[in-house]
Amino acid sequence: MARVVLKLSGEAFADPELKYGIDAEVVARVAEEIATVRSEGHQIGIVVGGGNIFRGLSSAAEGMDRANADYMGMLATVINALALRDALEHAGAPTRVQSAINIQAVAEPYIRLRAIRHLEKGRIVIFAGGTGNPFFTTDTTAALRAAEIGADAVLKATRVDGVYDDDPETNPDATLISDLGHMDAISRRLGIMDTTAITMAMDNDIPIRVFNMNRPGEIKRAVRGEDVGTLVH
Repeated sequence: MARVVLKLSGEAFADPELKYGIDAEVVARVAEEIATVRSEGHQIGIVVGGGNIFRGLSSAAEGMDRANADYMGMLATVINALALRDALEHAGAPTRVQSAINIQAVAEPYIRLRAIRHLEKGRIVIFAGGTGNPFFTTDTTAALRAAEIGADAVLKATRVDGVYDDDPETNPDATLISDLGHMDAISRRLGIMDTTAITMAMDNDIPIRVFNMNRPGEIKRAVRGEDVGTLVH
C-alpha cells in the first residue's frame, strides 16, 4: 500500500499499571516500527486518540457538557501527537503534526494539500485535534482524513487481534472474524468503529484493517499489506 492512515488508540500509550498517562517505552516501540516502514517508501498519516489522558464521551456521561468534554478530548490528542512526533524524530523519521484546532505554537494547522505534500516528501503526518468539531470520534477523523488524502486503507491498531463476534476480553470463547463487509460490521454492531467512520470508509471504498498493536512487528506487517487481523472491505 502506497499511502495509509494509521489509527492508534490513546489507551495503548498509557502506563500499563496506572492505565493513564504516556508510557515512553510503548511510544518508542511504536515509533520504531512506523519509522521502519516509512523508510521502505510507505506514506503514513497517523490519527491518535486521547483516551489515556481524557475521554470526552465518558466525561459527558458523568454530567459534563458533551461539546466541552469533546474539545478537552481533542486537546488530549494533541499531547499524544507531540509525544509520538518526538519519538518518531528520535527514530529518524521526519514528522509533522497538523491540528484541526489552531495551536500554532506546537502544530501546523490542518491543510489537506500541505499534508499530501508532506507525505509525498517522505514525512509522516500526525493528524491531531480530531475533526475540530465536537460529537465526532477519532475513528471518524481517521476515515475522514483517509478520504481527504486518498489513502489506500485505514489501519486501526487495537489491544486485540482483530474483530471478534463478541468481546474477547470478557468472553474467552469469542471467535476472530478474518474478513467481513462494511455493512456487516454496521448491522452486526461489532464495535470496530463508530457507524459514521465505517459509513465514510464504505462510501469512499476504503478498506479498514483491524489488528493488535501490542504484538511486536504487527504495525509493520499491516502497513506492508500483509494478512493480519481482520479486513473490513
